[in-house]
Formats: sequence, structure tokens, C-alpha cells
Amino acid sequence: MRITEMPARQRPRERLLSLGPAALSDAELLALFLRTGVRGSNVIELAQQLLNTHQGLAGLMSMDPPALLRARGLGPAKTCQLLAALELSRRYLESRLQYESVFSDPVRAGEFIALKLRQYPNEVFAVAFLDAQYRLLAFEELFRGSISSTEVHPREIVRRALAHNAAAVILAHNHPSGLAEPSQADRLLTTRIVETLALIGVRVLDHLIVGHGRPISLAERGML
Repeated sequence: MRITEMPARQRPRERLLSLGPAALSDAELLALFLRTGVRGSNVIELAQQLLNTHQGLAGLMSMDPPALLRARGLGPAKTCQLLAALELSRRYLESRLQYESVFSDPVRAGEFIALKLRQYPNEVFAVAFLDAQYRLLAFEELFRGSISSTEVHPREIVRRALAHNAAAVILAHNHPSGLAEPSQADRLLTTRIVETLALIGVRVLDHLIVGHGRPISLAERGML
């Protein structure tokens, strides 16, 4: 069935306007960006097929531009729309957090950091530099490595913390495998960075590991 043949109350746009965006499924929200379907599939069916093929929204939105362009039903225009929507989400969340003292909350900090790091196919180590009220001063991706490892230098974190006059930091890195459980190497590295930053009076609030699902907080695990 074509979208135009559906009862008005079932169409994504009309449902969003009457019920609000939270009432729409992932496929319906994605359909609003895609706008048109392909031969044999209306736009909602196409959206659902994309979600099924790429492990849901998280998988689809973590794809790089070349991979998106190869996906059925996506071309340059739709790929640009999806990437722009994701980047707007990241920037909105970042701008909001800059004015709120929320980085002491592992859940909300994790939401922000997952948006930043979940997209990468290789391991990336980043640091959120915070002021004394735990508001965001800067978020920097400092080290990149292979899928299995990255080399992190505490002295560079110290240098950047001093440059931002940071009072605290949150460490973060992704596990491209999707398994976010901290390794022994993660715990040892965290301890080394905590000890190094303590020498200049900068507190490490947390170390978040991004995989599938909610990021793992080493602070919540009692590992800091």
C-alpha cells in the first residue's frame, strides 16, 4: 500500500502532528527522512527493511557515508539528510550539556559520549574536560588505534587539561566489537591516568566504555 492510500490518521506525518514524535516507531520516524520508498516497498516498509538489515537505529546511524550510499533505497540526498540529522542531535546535546552540571551523572554523560564515539569502526580514546561545576569545557578525541587497541599517553591528557584549565575530566573510549566490558588493560590505564592527573589537582569522575547498549561506567562499577 502506498502512503497516500493509507488513512490519514495512520500516516507518519499526520501521526507526528497529532500525537507527537514519541508516538512514532523508529521506522515511522526514519520514513519521514526518507520521504519516498522504492519499487515494491513503500517508505515505511523501506525504513523497516533498513533497520532490520543494519541492527536498528544504532547500527544504521553508525554507518559511514560510503556504506550508507550502498544501502538499498538510500542515495546522496537521503544519506546527507540522515548524517545531518545525526550531527544536529550531537550538537544539540553538546550545547545543552555545556550549560548544565550533568557530567556527574553517568547516564546522561554516557548518552553524550555514546553519540560521539559509537560511530567509529576503530578504537578512539577521548576526554571530556569539565569546569568546577562539571560543565563541559571541551570534548577531545585524543588517541586513535586499531580495532583491538590504542596507545594512550597520560602526559597528553595532562597537557590538554592544563590548556582548558579543567577541574575534572571524564575518560571515554569505544569498543568497536560492541562488547563494552572493561578489560584489565582498561582498569590499569584508568588507574595510571587518575594518579597522573591527581598530581595537578584534576579529578577523574569516570571512565566510560562505549559498545552496544548503555555505556559501561567504571565509577559505577567501583573501579575508580
